[in-house]
Amino acid sequence: MTPSDRLPSLEAGPVLYARGATPVESQLTVLAVTREGDPAPVLEPEGGAARAMTRRAMLFGHAVWTSDFTLPAKDAAAYRVNGEPHTVRTDLGGDLRVAFVSCNGQEEGDEDRSHEDRDVMWRRLAQEHESDPFVLLLQGGDQLYADEAVKAHPETARWHELPVERRPEVAWEPAMAEAVRGYFFRRYLQLFRQPAMRILSAGVPTMMIWDDHDIFDGWGSHPPALQESPVALGLFAAAREMFVLFQLGAGPDALPTCVPDATGASLTHAARFPGFAVILPDLRSERTPARVMGEAGWRALTSVLAEVPDGDRRIVVSSVPALGPRLSLVEALLDFYPGQQQYEDDLRDQWQSRGHRAEWIRFLTALEREAIERAGPLTVVSGEIHLATRGEMRLRDGTAIHQLVASGITHPKPPRAMAIGLGLLSRLGHAPLRGRPVRLKALPGKSATYTAERNYLVLTRRADRWSAAWELEESGRTPALDV
Repeated sequence: MTPSDRLPSLEAGPVLYARGATPVESQLTVLAVTREGDPAPVLEPEGGAARAMTRRAMLFGHAVWTSDFTLPAKDAAAYRVNGEPHTVRTDLGGDLRVAFVSCNGQEEGDEDRSHEDRDVMWRRLAQEHESDPFVLLLQGGDQLYADEAVKAHPETARWHELPVERRPEVAWEPAMAEAVRGYFFRRYLQLFRQPAMRILSAGVPTMMIWDDHDIFDGWGSHPPALQESPVALGLFAAAREMFVLFQLGAGPDALPTCVPDATGASLTHAARFPGFAVILPDLRSERTPARVMGEAGWRALTSVLAEVPDGDRRIVVSSVPALGPRLSLVEALLDFYPGQQQYEDDLRDQWQSRGHRAEWIRFLTALEREAIERAGPLTVVSGEIHLATRGEMRLRDGTAIHQLVASGITHPKPPRAMAIGLGLLSRLGHAPLRGRPVRLKALPGKSATYTAERNYLVLTRRADRWSAAWELEESGRTPALDV
């Protein structure tokens, strides 16, 4: 019996985070949670010496630990945490498969749902991994539905019920901060303990970027009286602390090297793999109703794009779709009605919002430049809308940027009328870049532009050719789409 065999079992984890790979090895970080007072978990990577993990945080009777390590490039490399073995496919040099998910929850009552129904698609994804392992799991936003964090303390609940103009009146007190931080911490532990997600988190390196529900609904798209109130800023601070810990696998004062902005103003990050790179812009940290990213975010995005070798594929995870219908028309319609409408913040969340049009053009121009001038095929994957769809923007050289939307993995499907309405709106067409019209299209094998089923996306590389297919809860697997 080794020393690790006698260590206590973990409270949550292990969770693997992808930091990049070469043809000979994968760079990884692993996270684990123990009870406070338990000894440090022991990591035993294949080909390396056993070592204790590093404590990153002490929170609510628990300790959170991480460790950076490498594994050799193999079909089934191995590591152990506290003696429990896990295998990972770390050969990313040839044929491979990447999974993409988003929207892992619902706005109200997510904790009350039966896992039998809630996690149907997680179980299907885990079963698929068991038969044909994925090399990466990309998570594109709303990994955590934290909207009910406002109920964690009586004063946050009172703030939530006040008219928007009165919300600055409520102070952010230490007891409120502790209650909200405790809510976020508990919710992350619940997610990583979910059986199918635990299998995938331990065996598939992940990369995640947040969206509004990881903070609260519409974060960054609300009026200043709400957005800049002490309670809203306190909620953001708690959400950010736990995002860095559980979605980046890092400590608040030790961001991973994949995050180029050392100040942490933007949590944009990226990683390179043989023949491709994954870029995850942070579209929330600096968001306001008038902008999606601040200058820190734009510098970070420019930096990570510049590091991708010419000719390599770029997979850009945009938490809100970069190609979508003319939602600005719906915004204009709402202007005829007094007061803030229920869906105004949802519309302002989109790249297509009137308030973001100049920045949207800047974003699309940057993507086009990557695809053409650096000869790097570019695919955008997104979630957020709780529907599955795809889009194309033909570029001036005749190639195309593909937008693949998979949403959500557990969020209930929206009414069919929403899919029909967005489909009708998408027929109007538009060209934010002159001469390069955006076209929204049905999934392979479907007739409607939007599919209202829970789903996830699978990207496949075979003989250097990439394709995409959606796994739909009721319809099953779509035919493959060349991208």
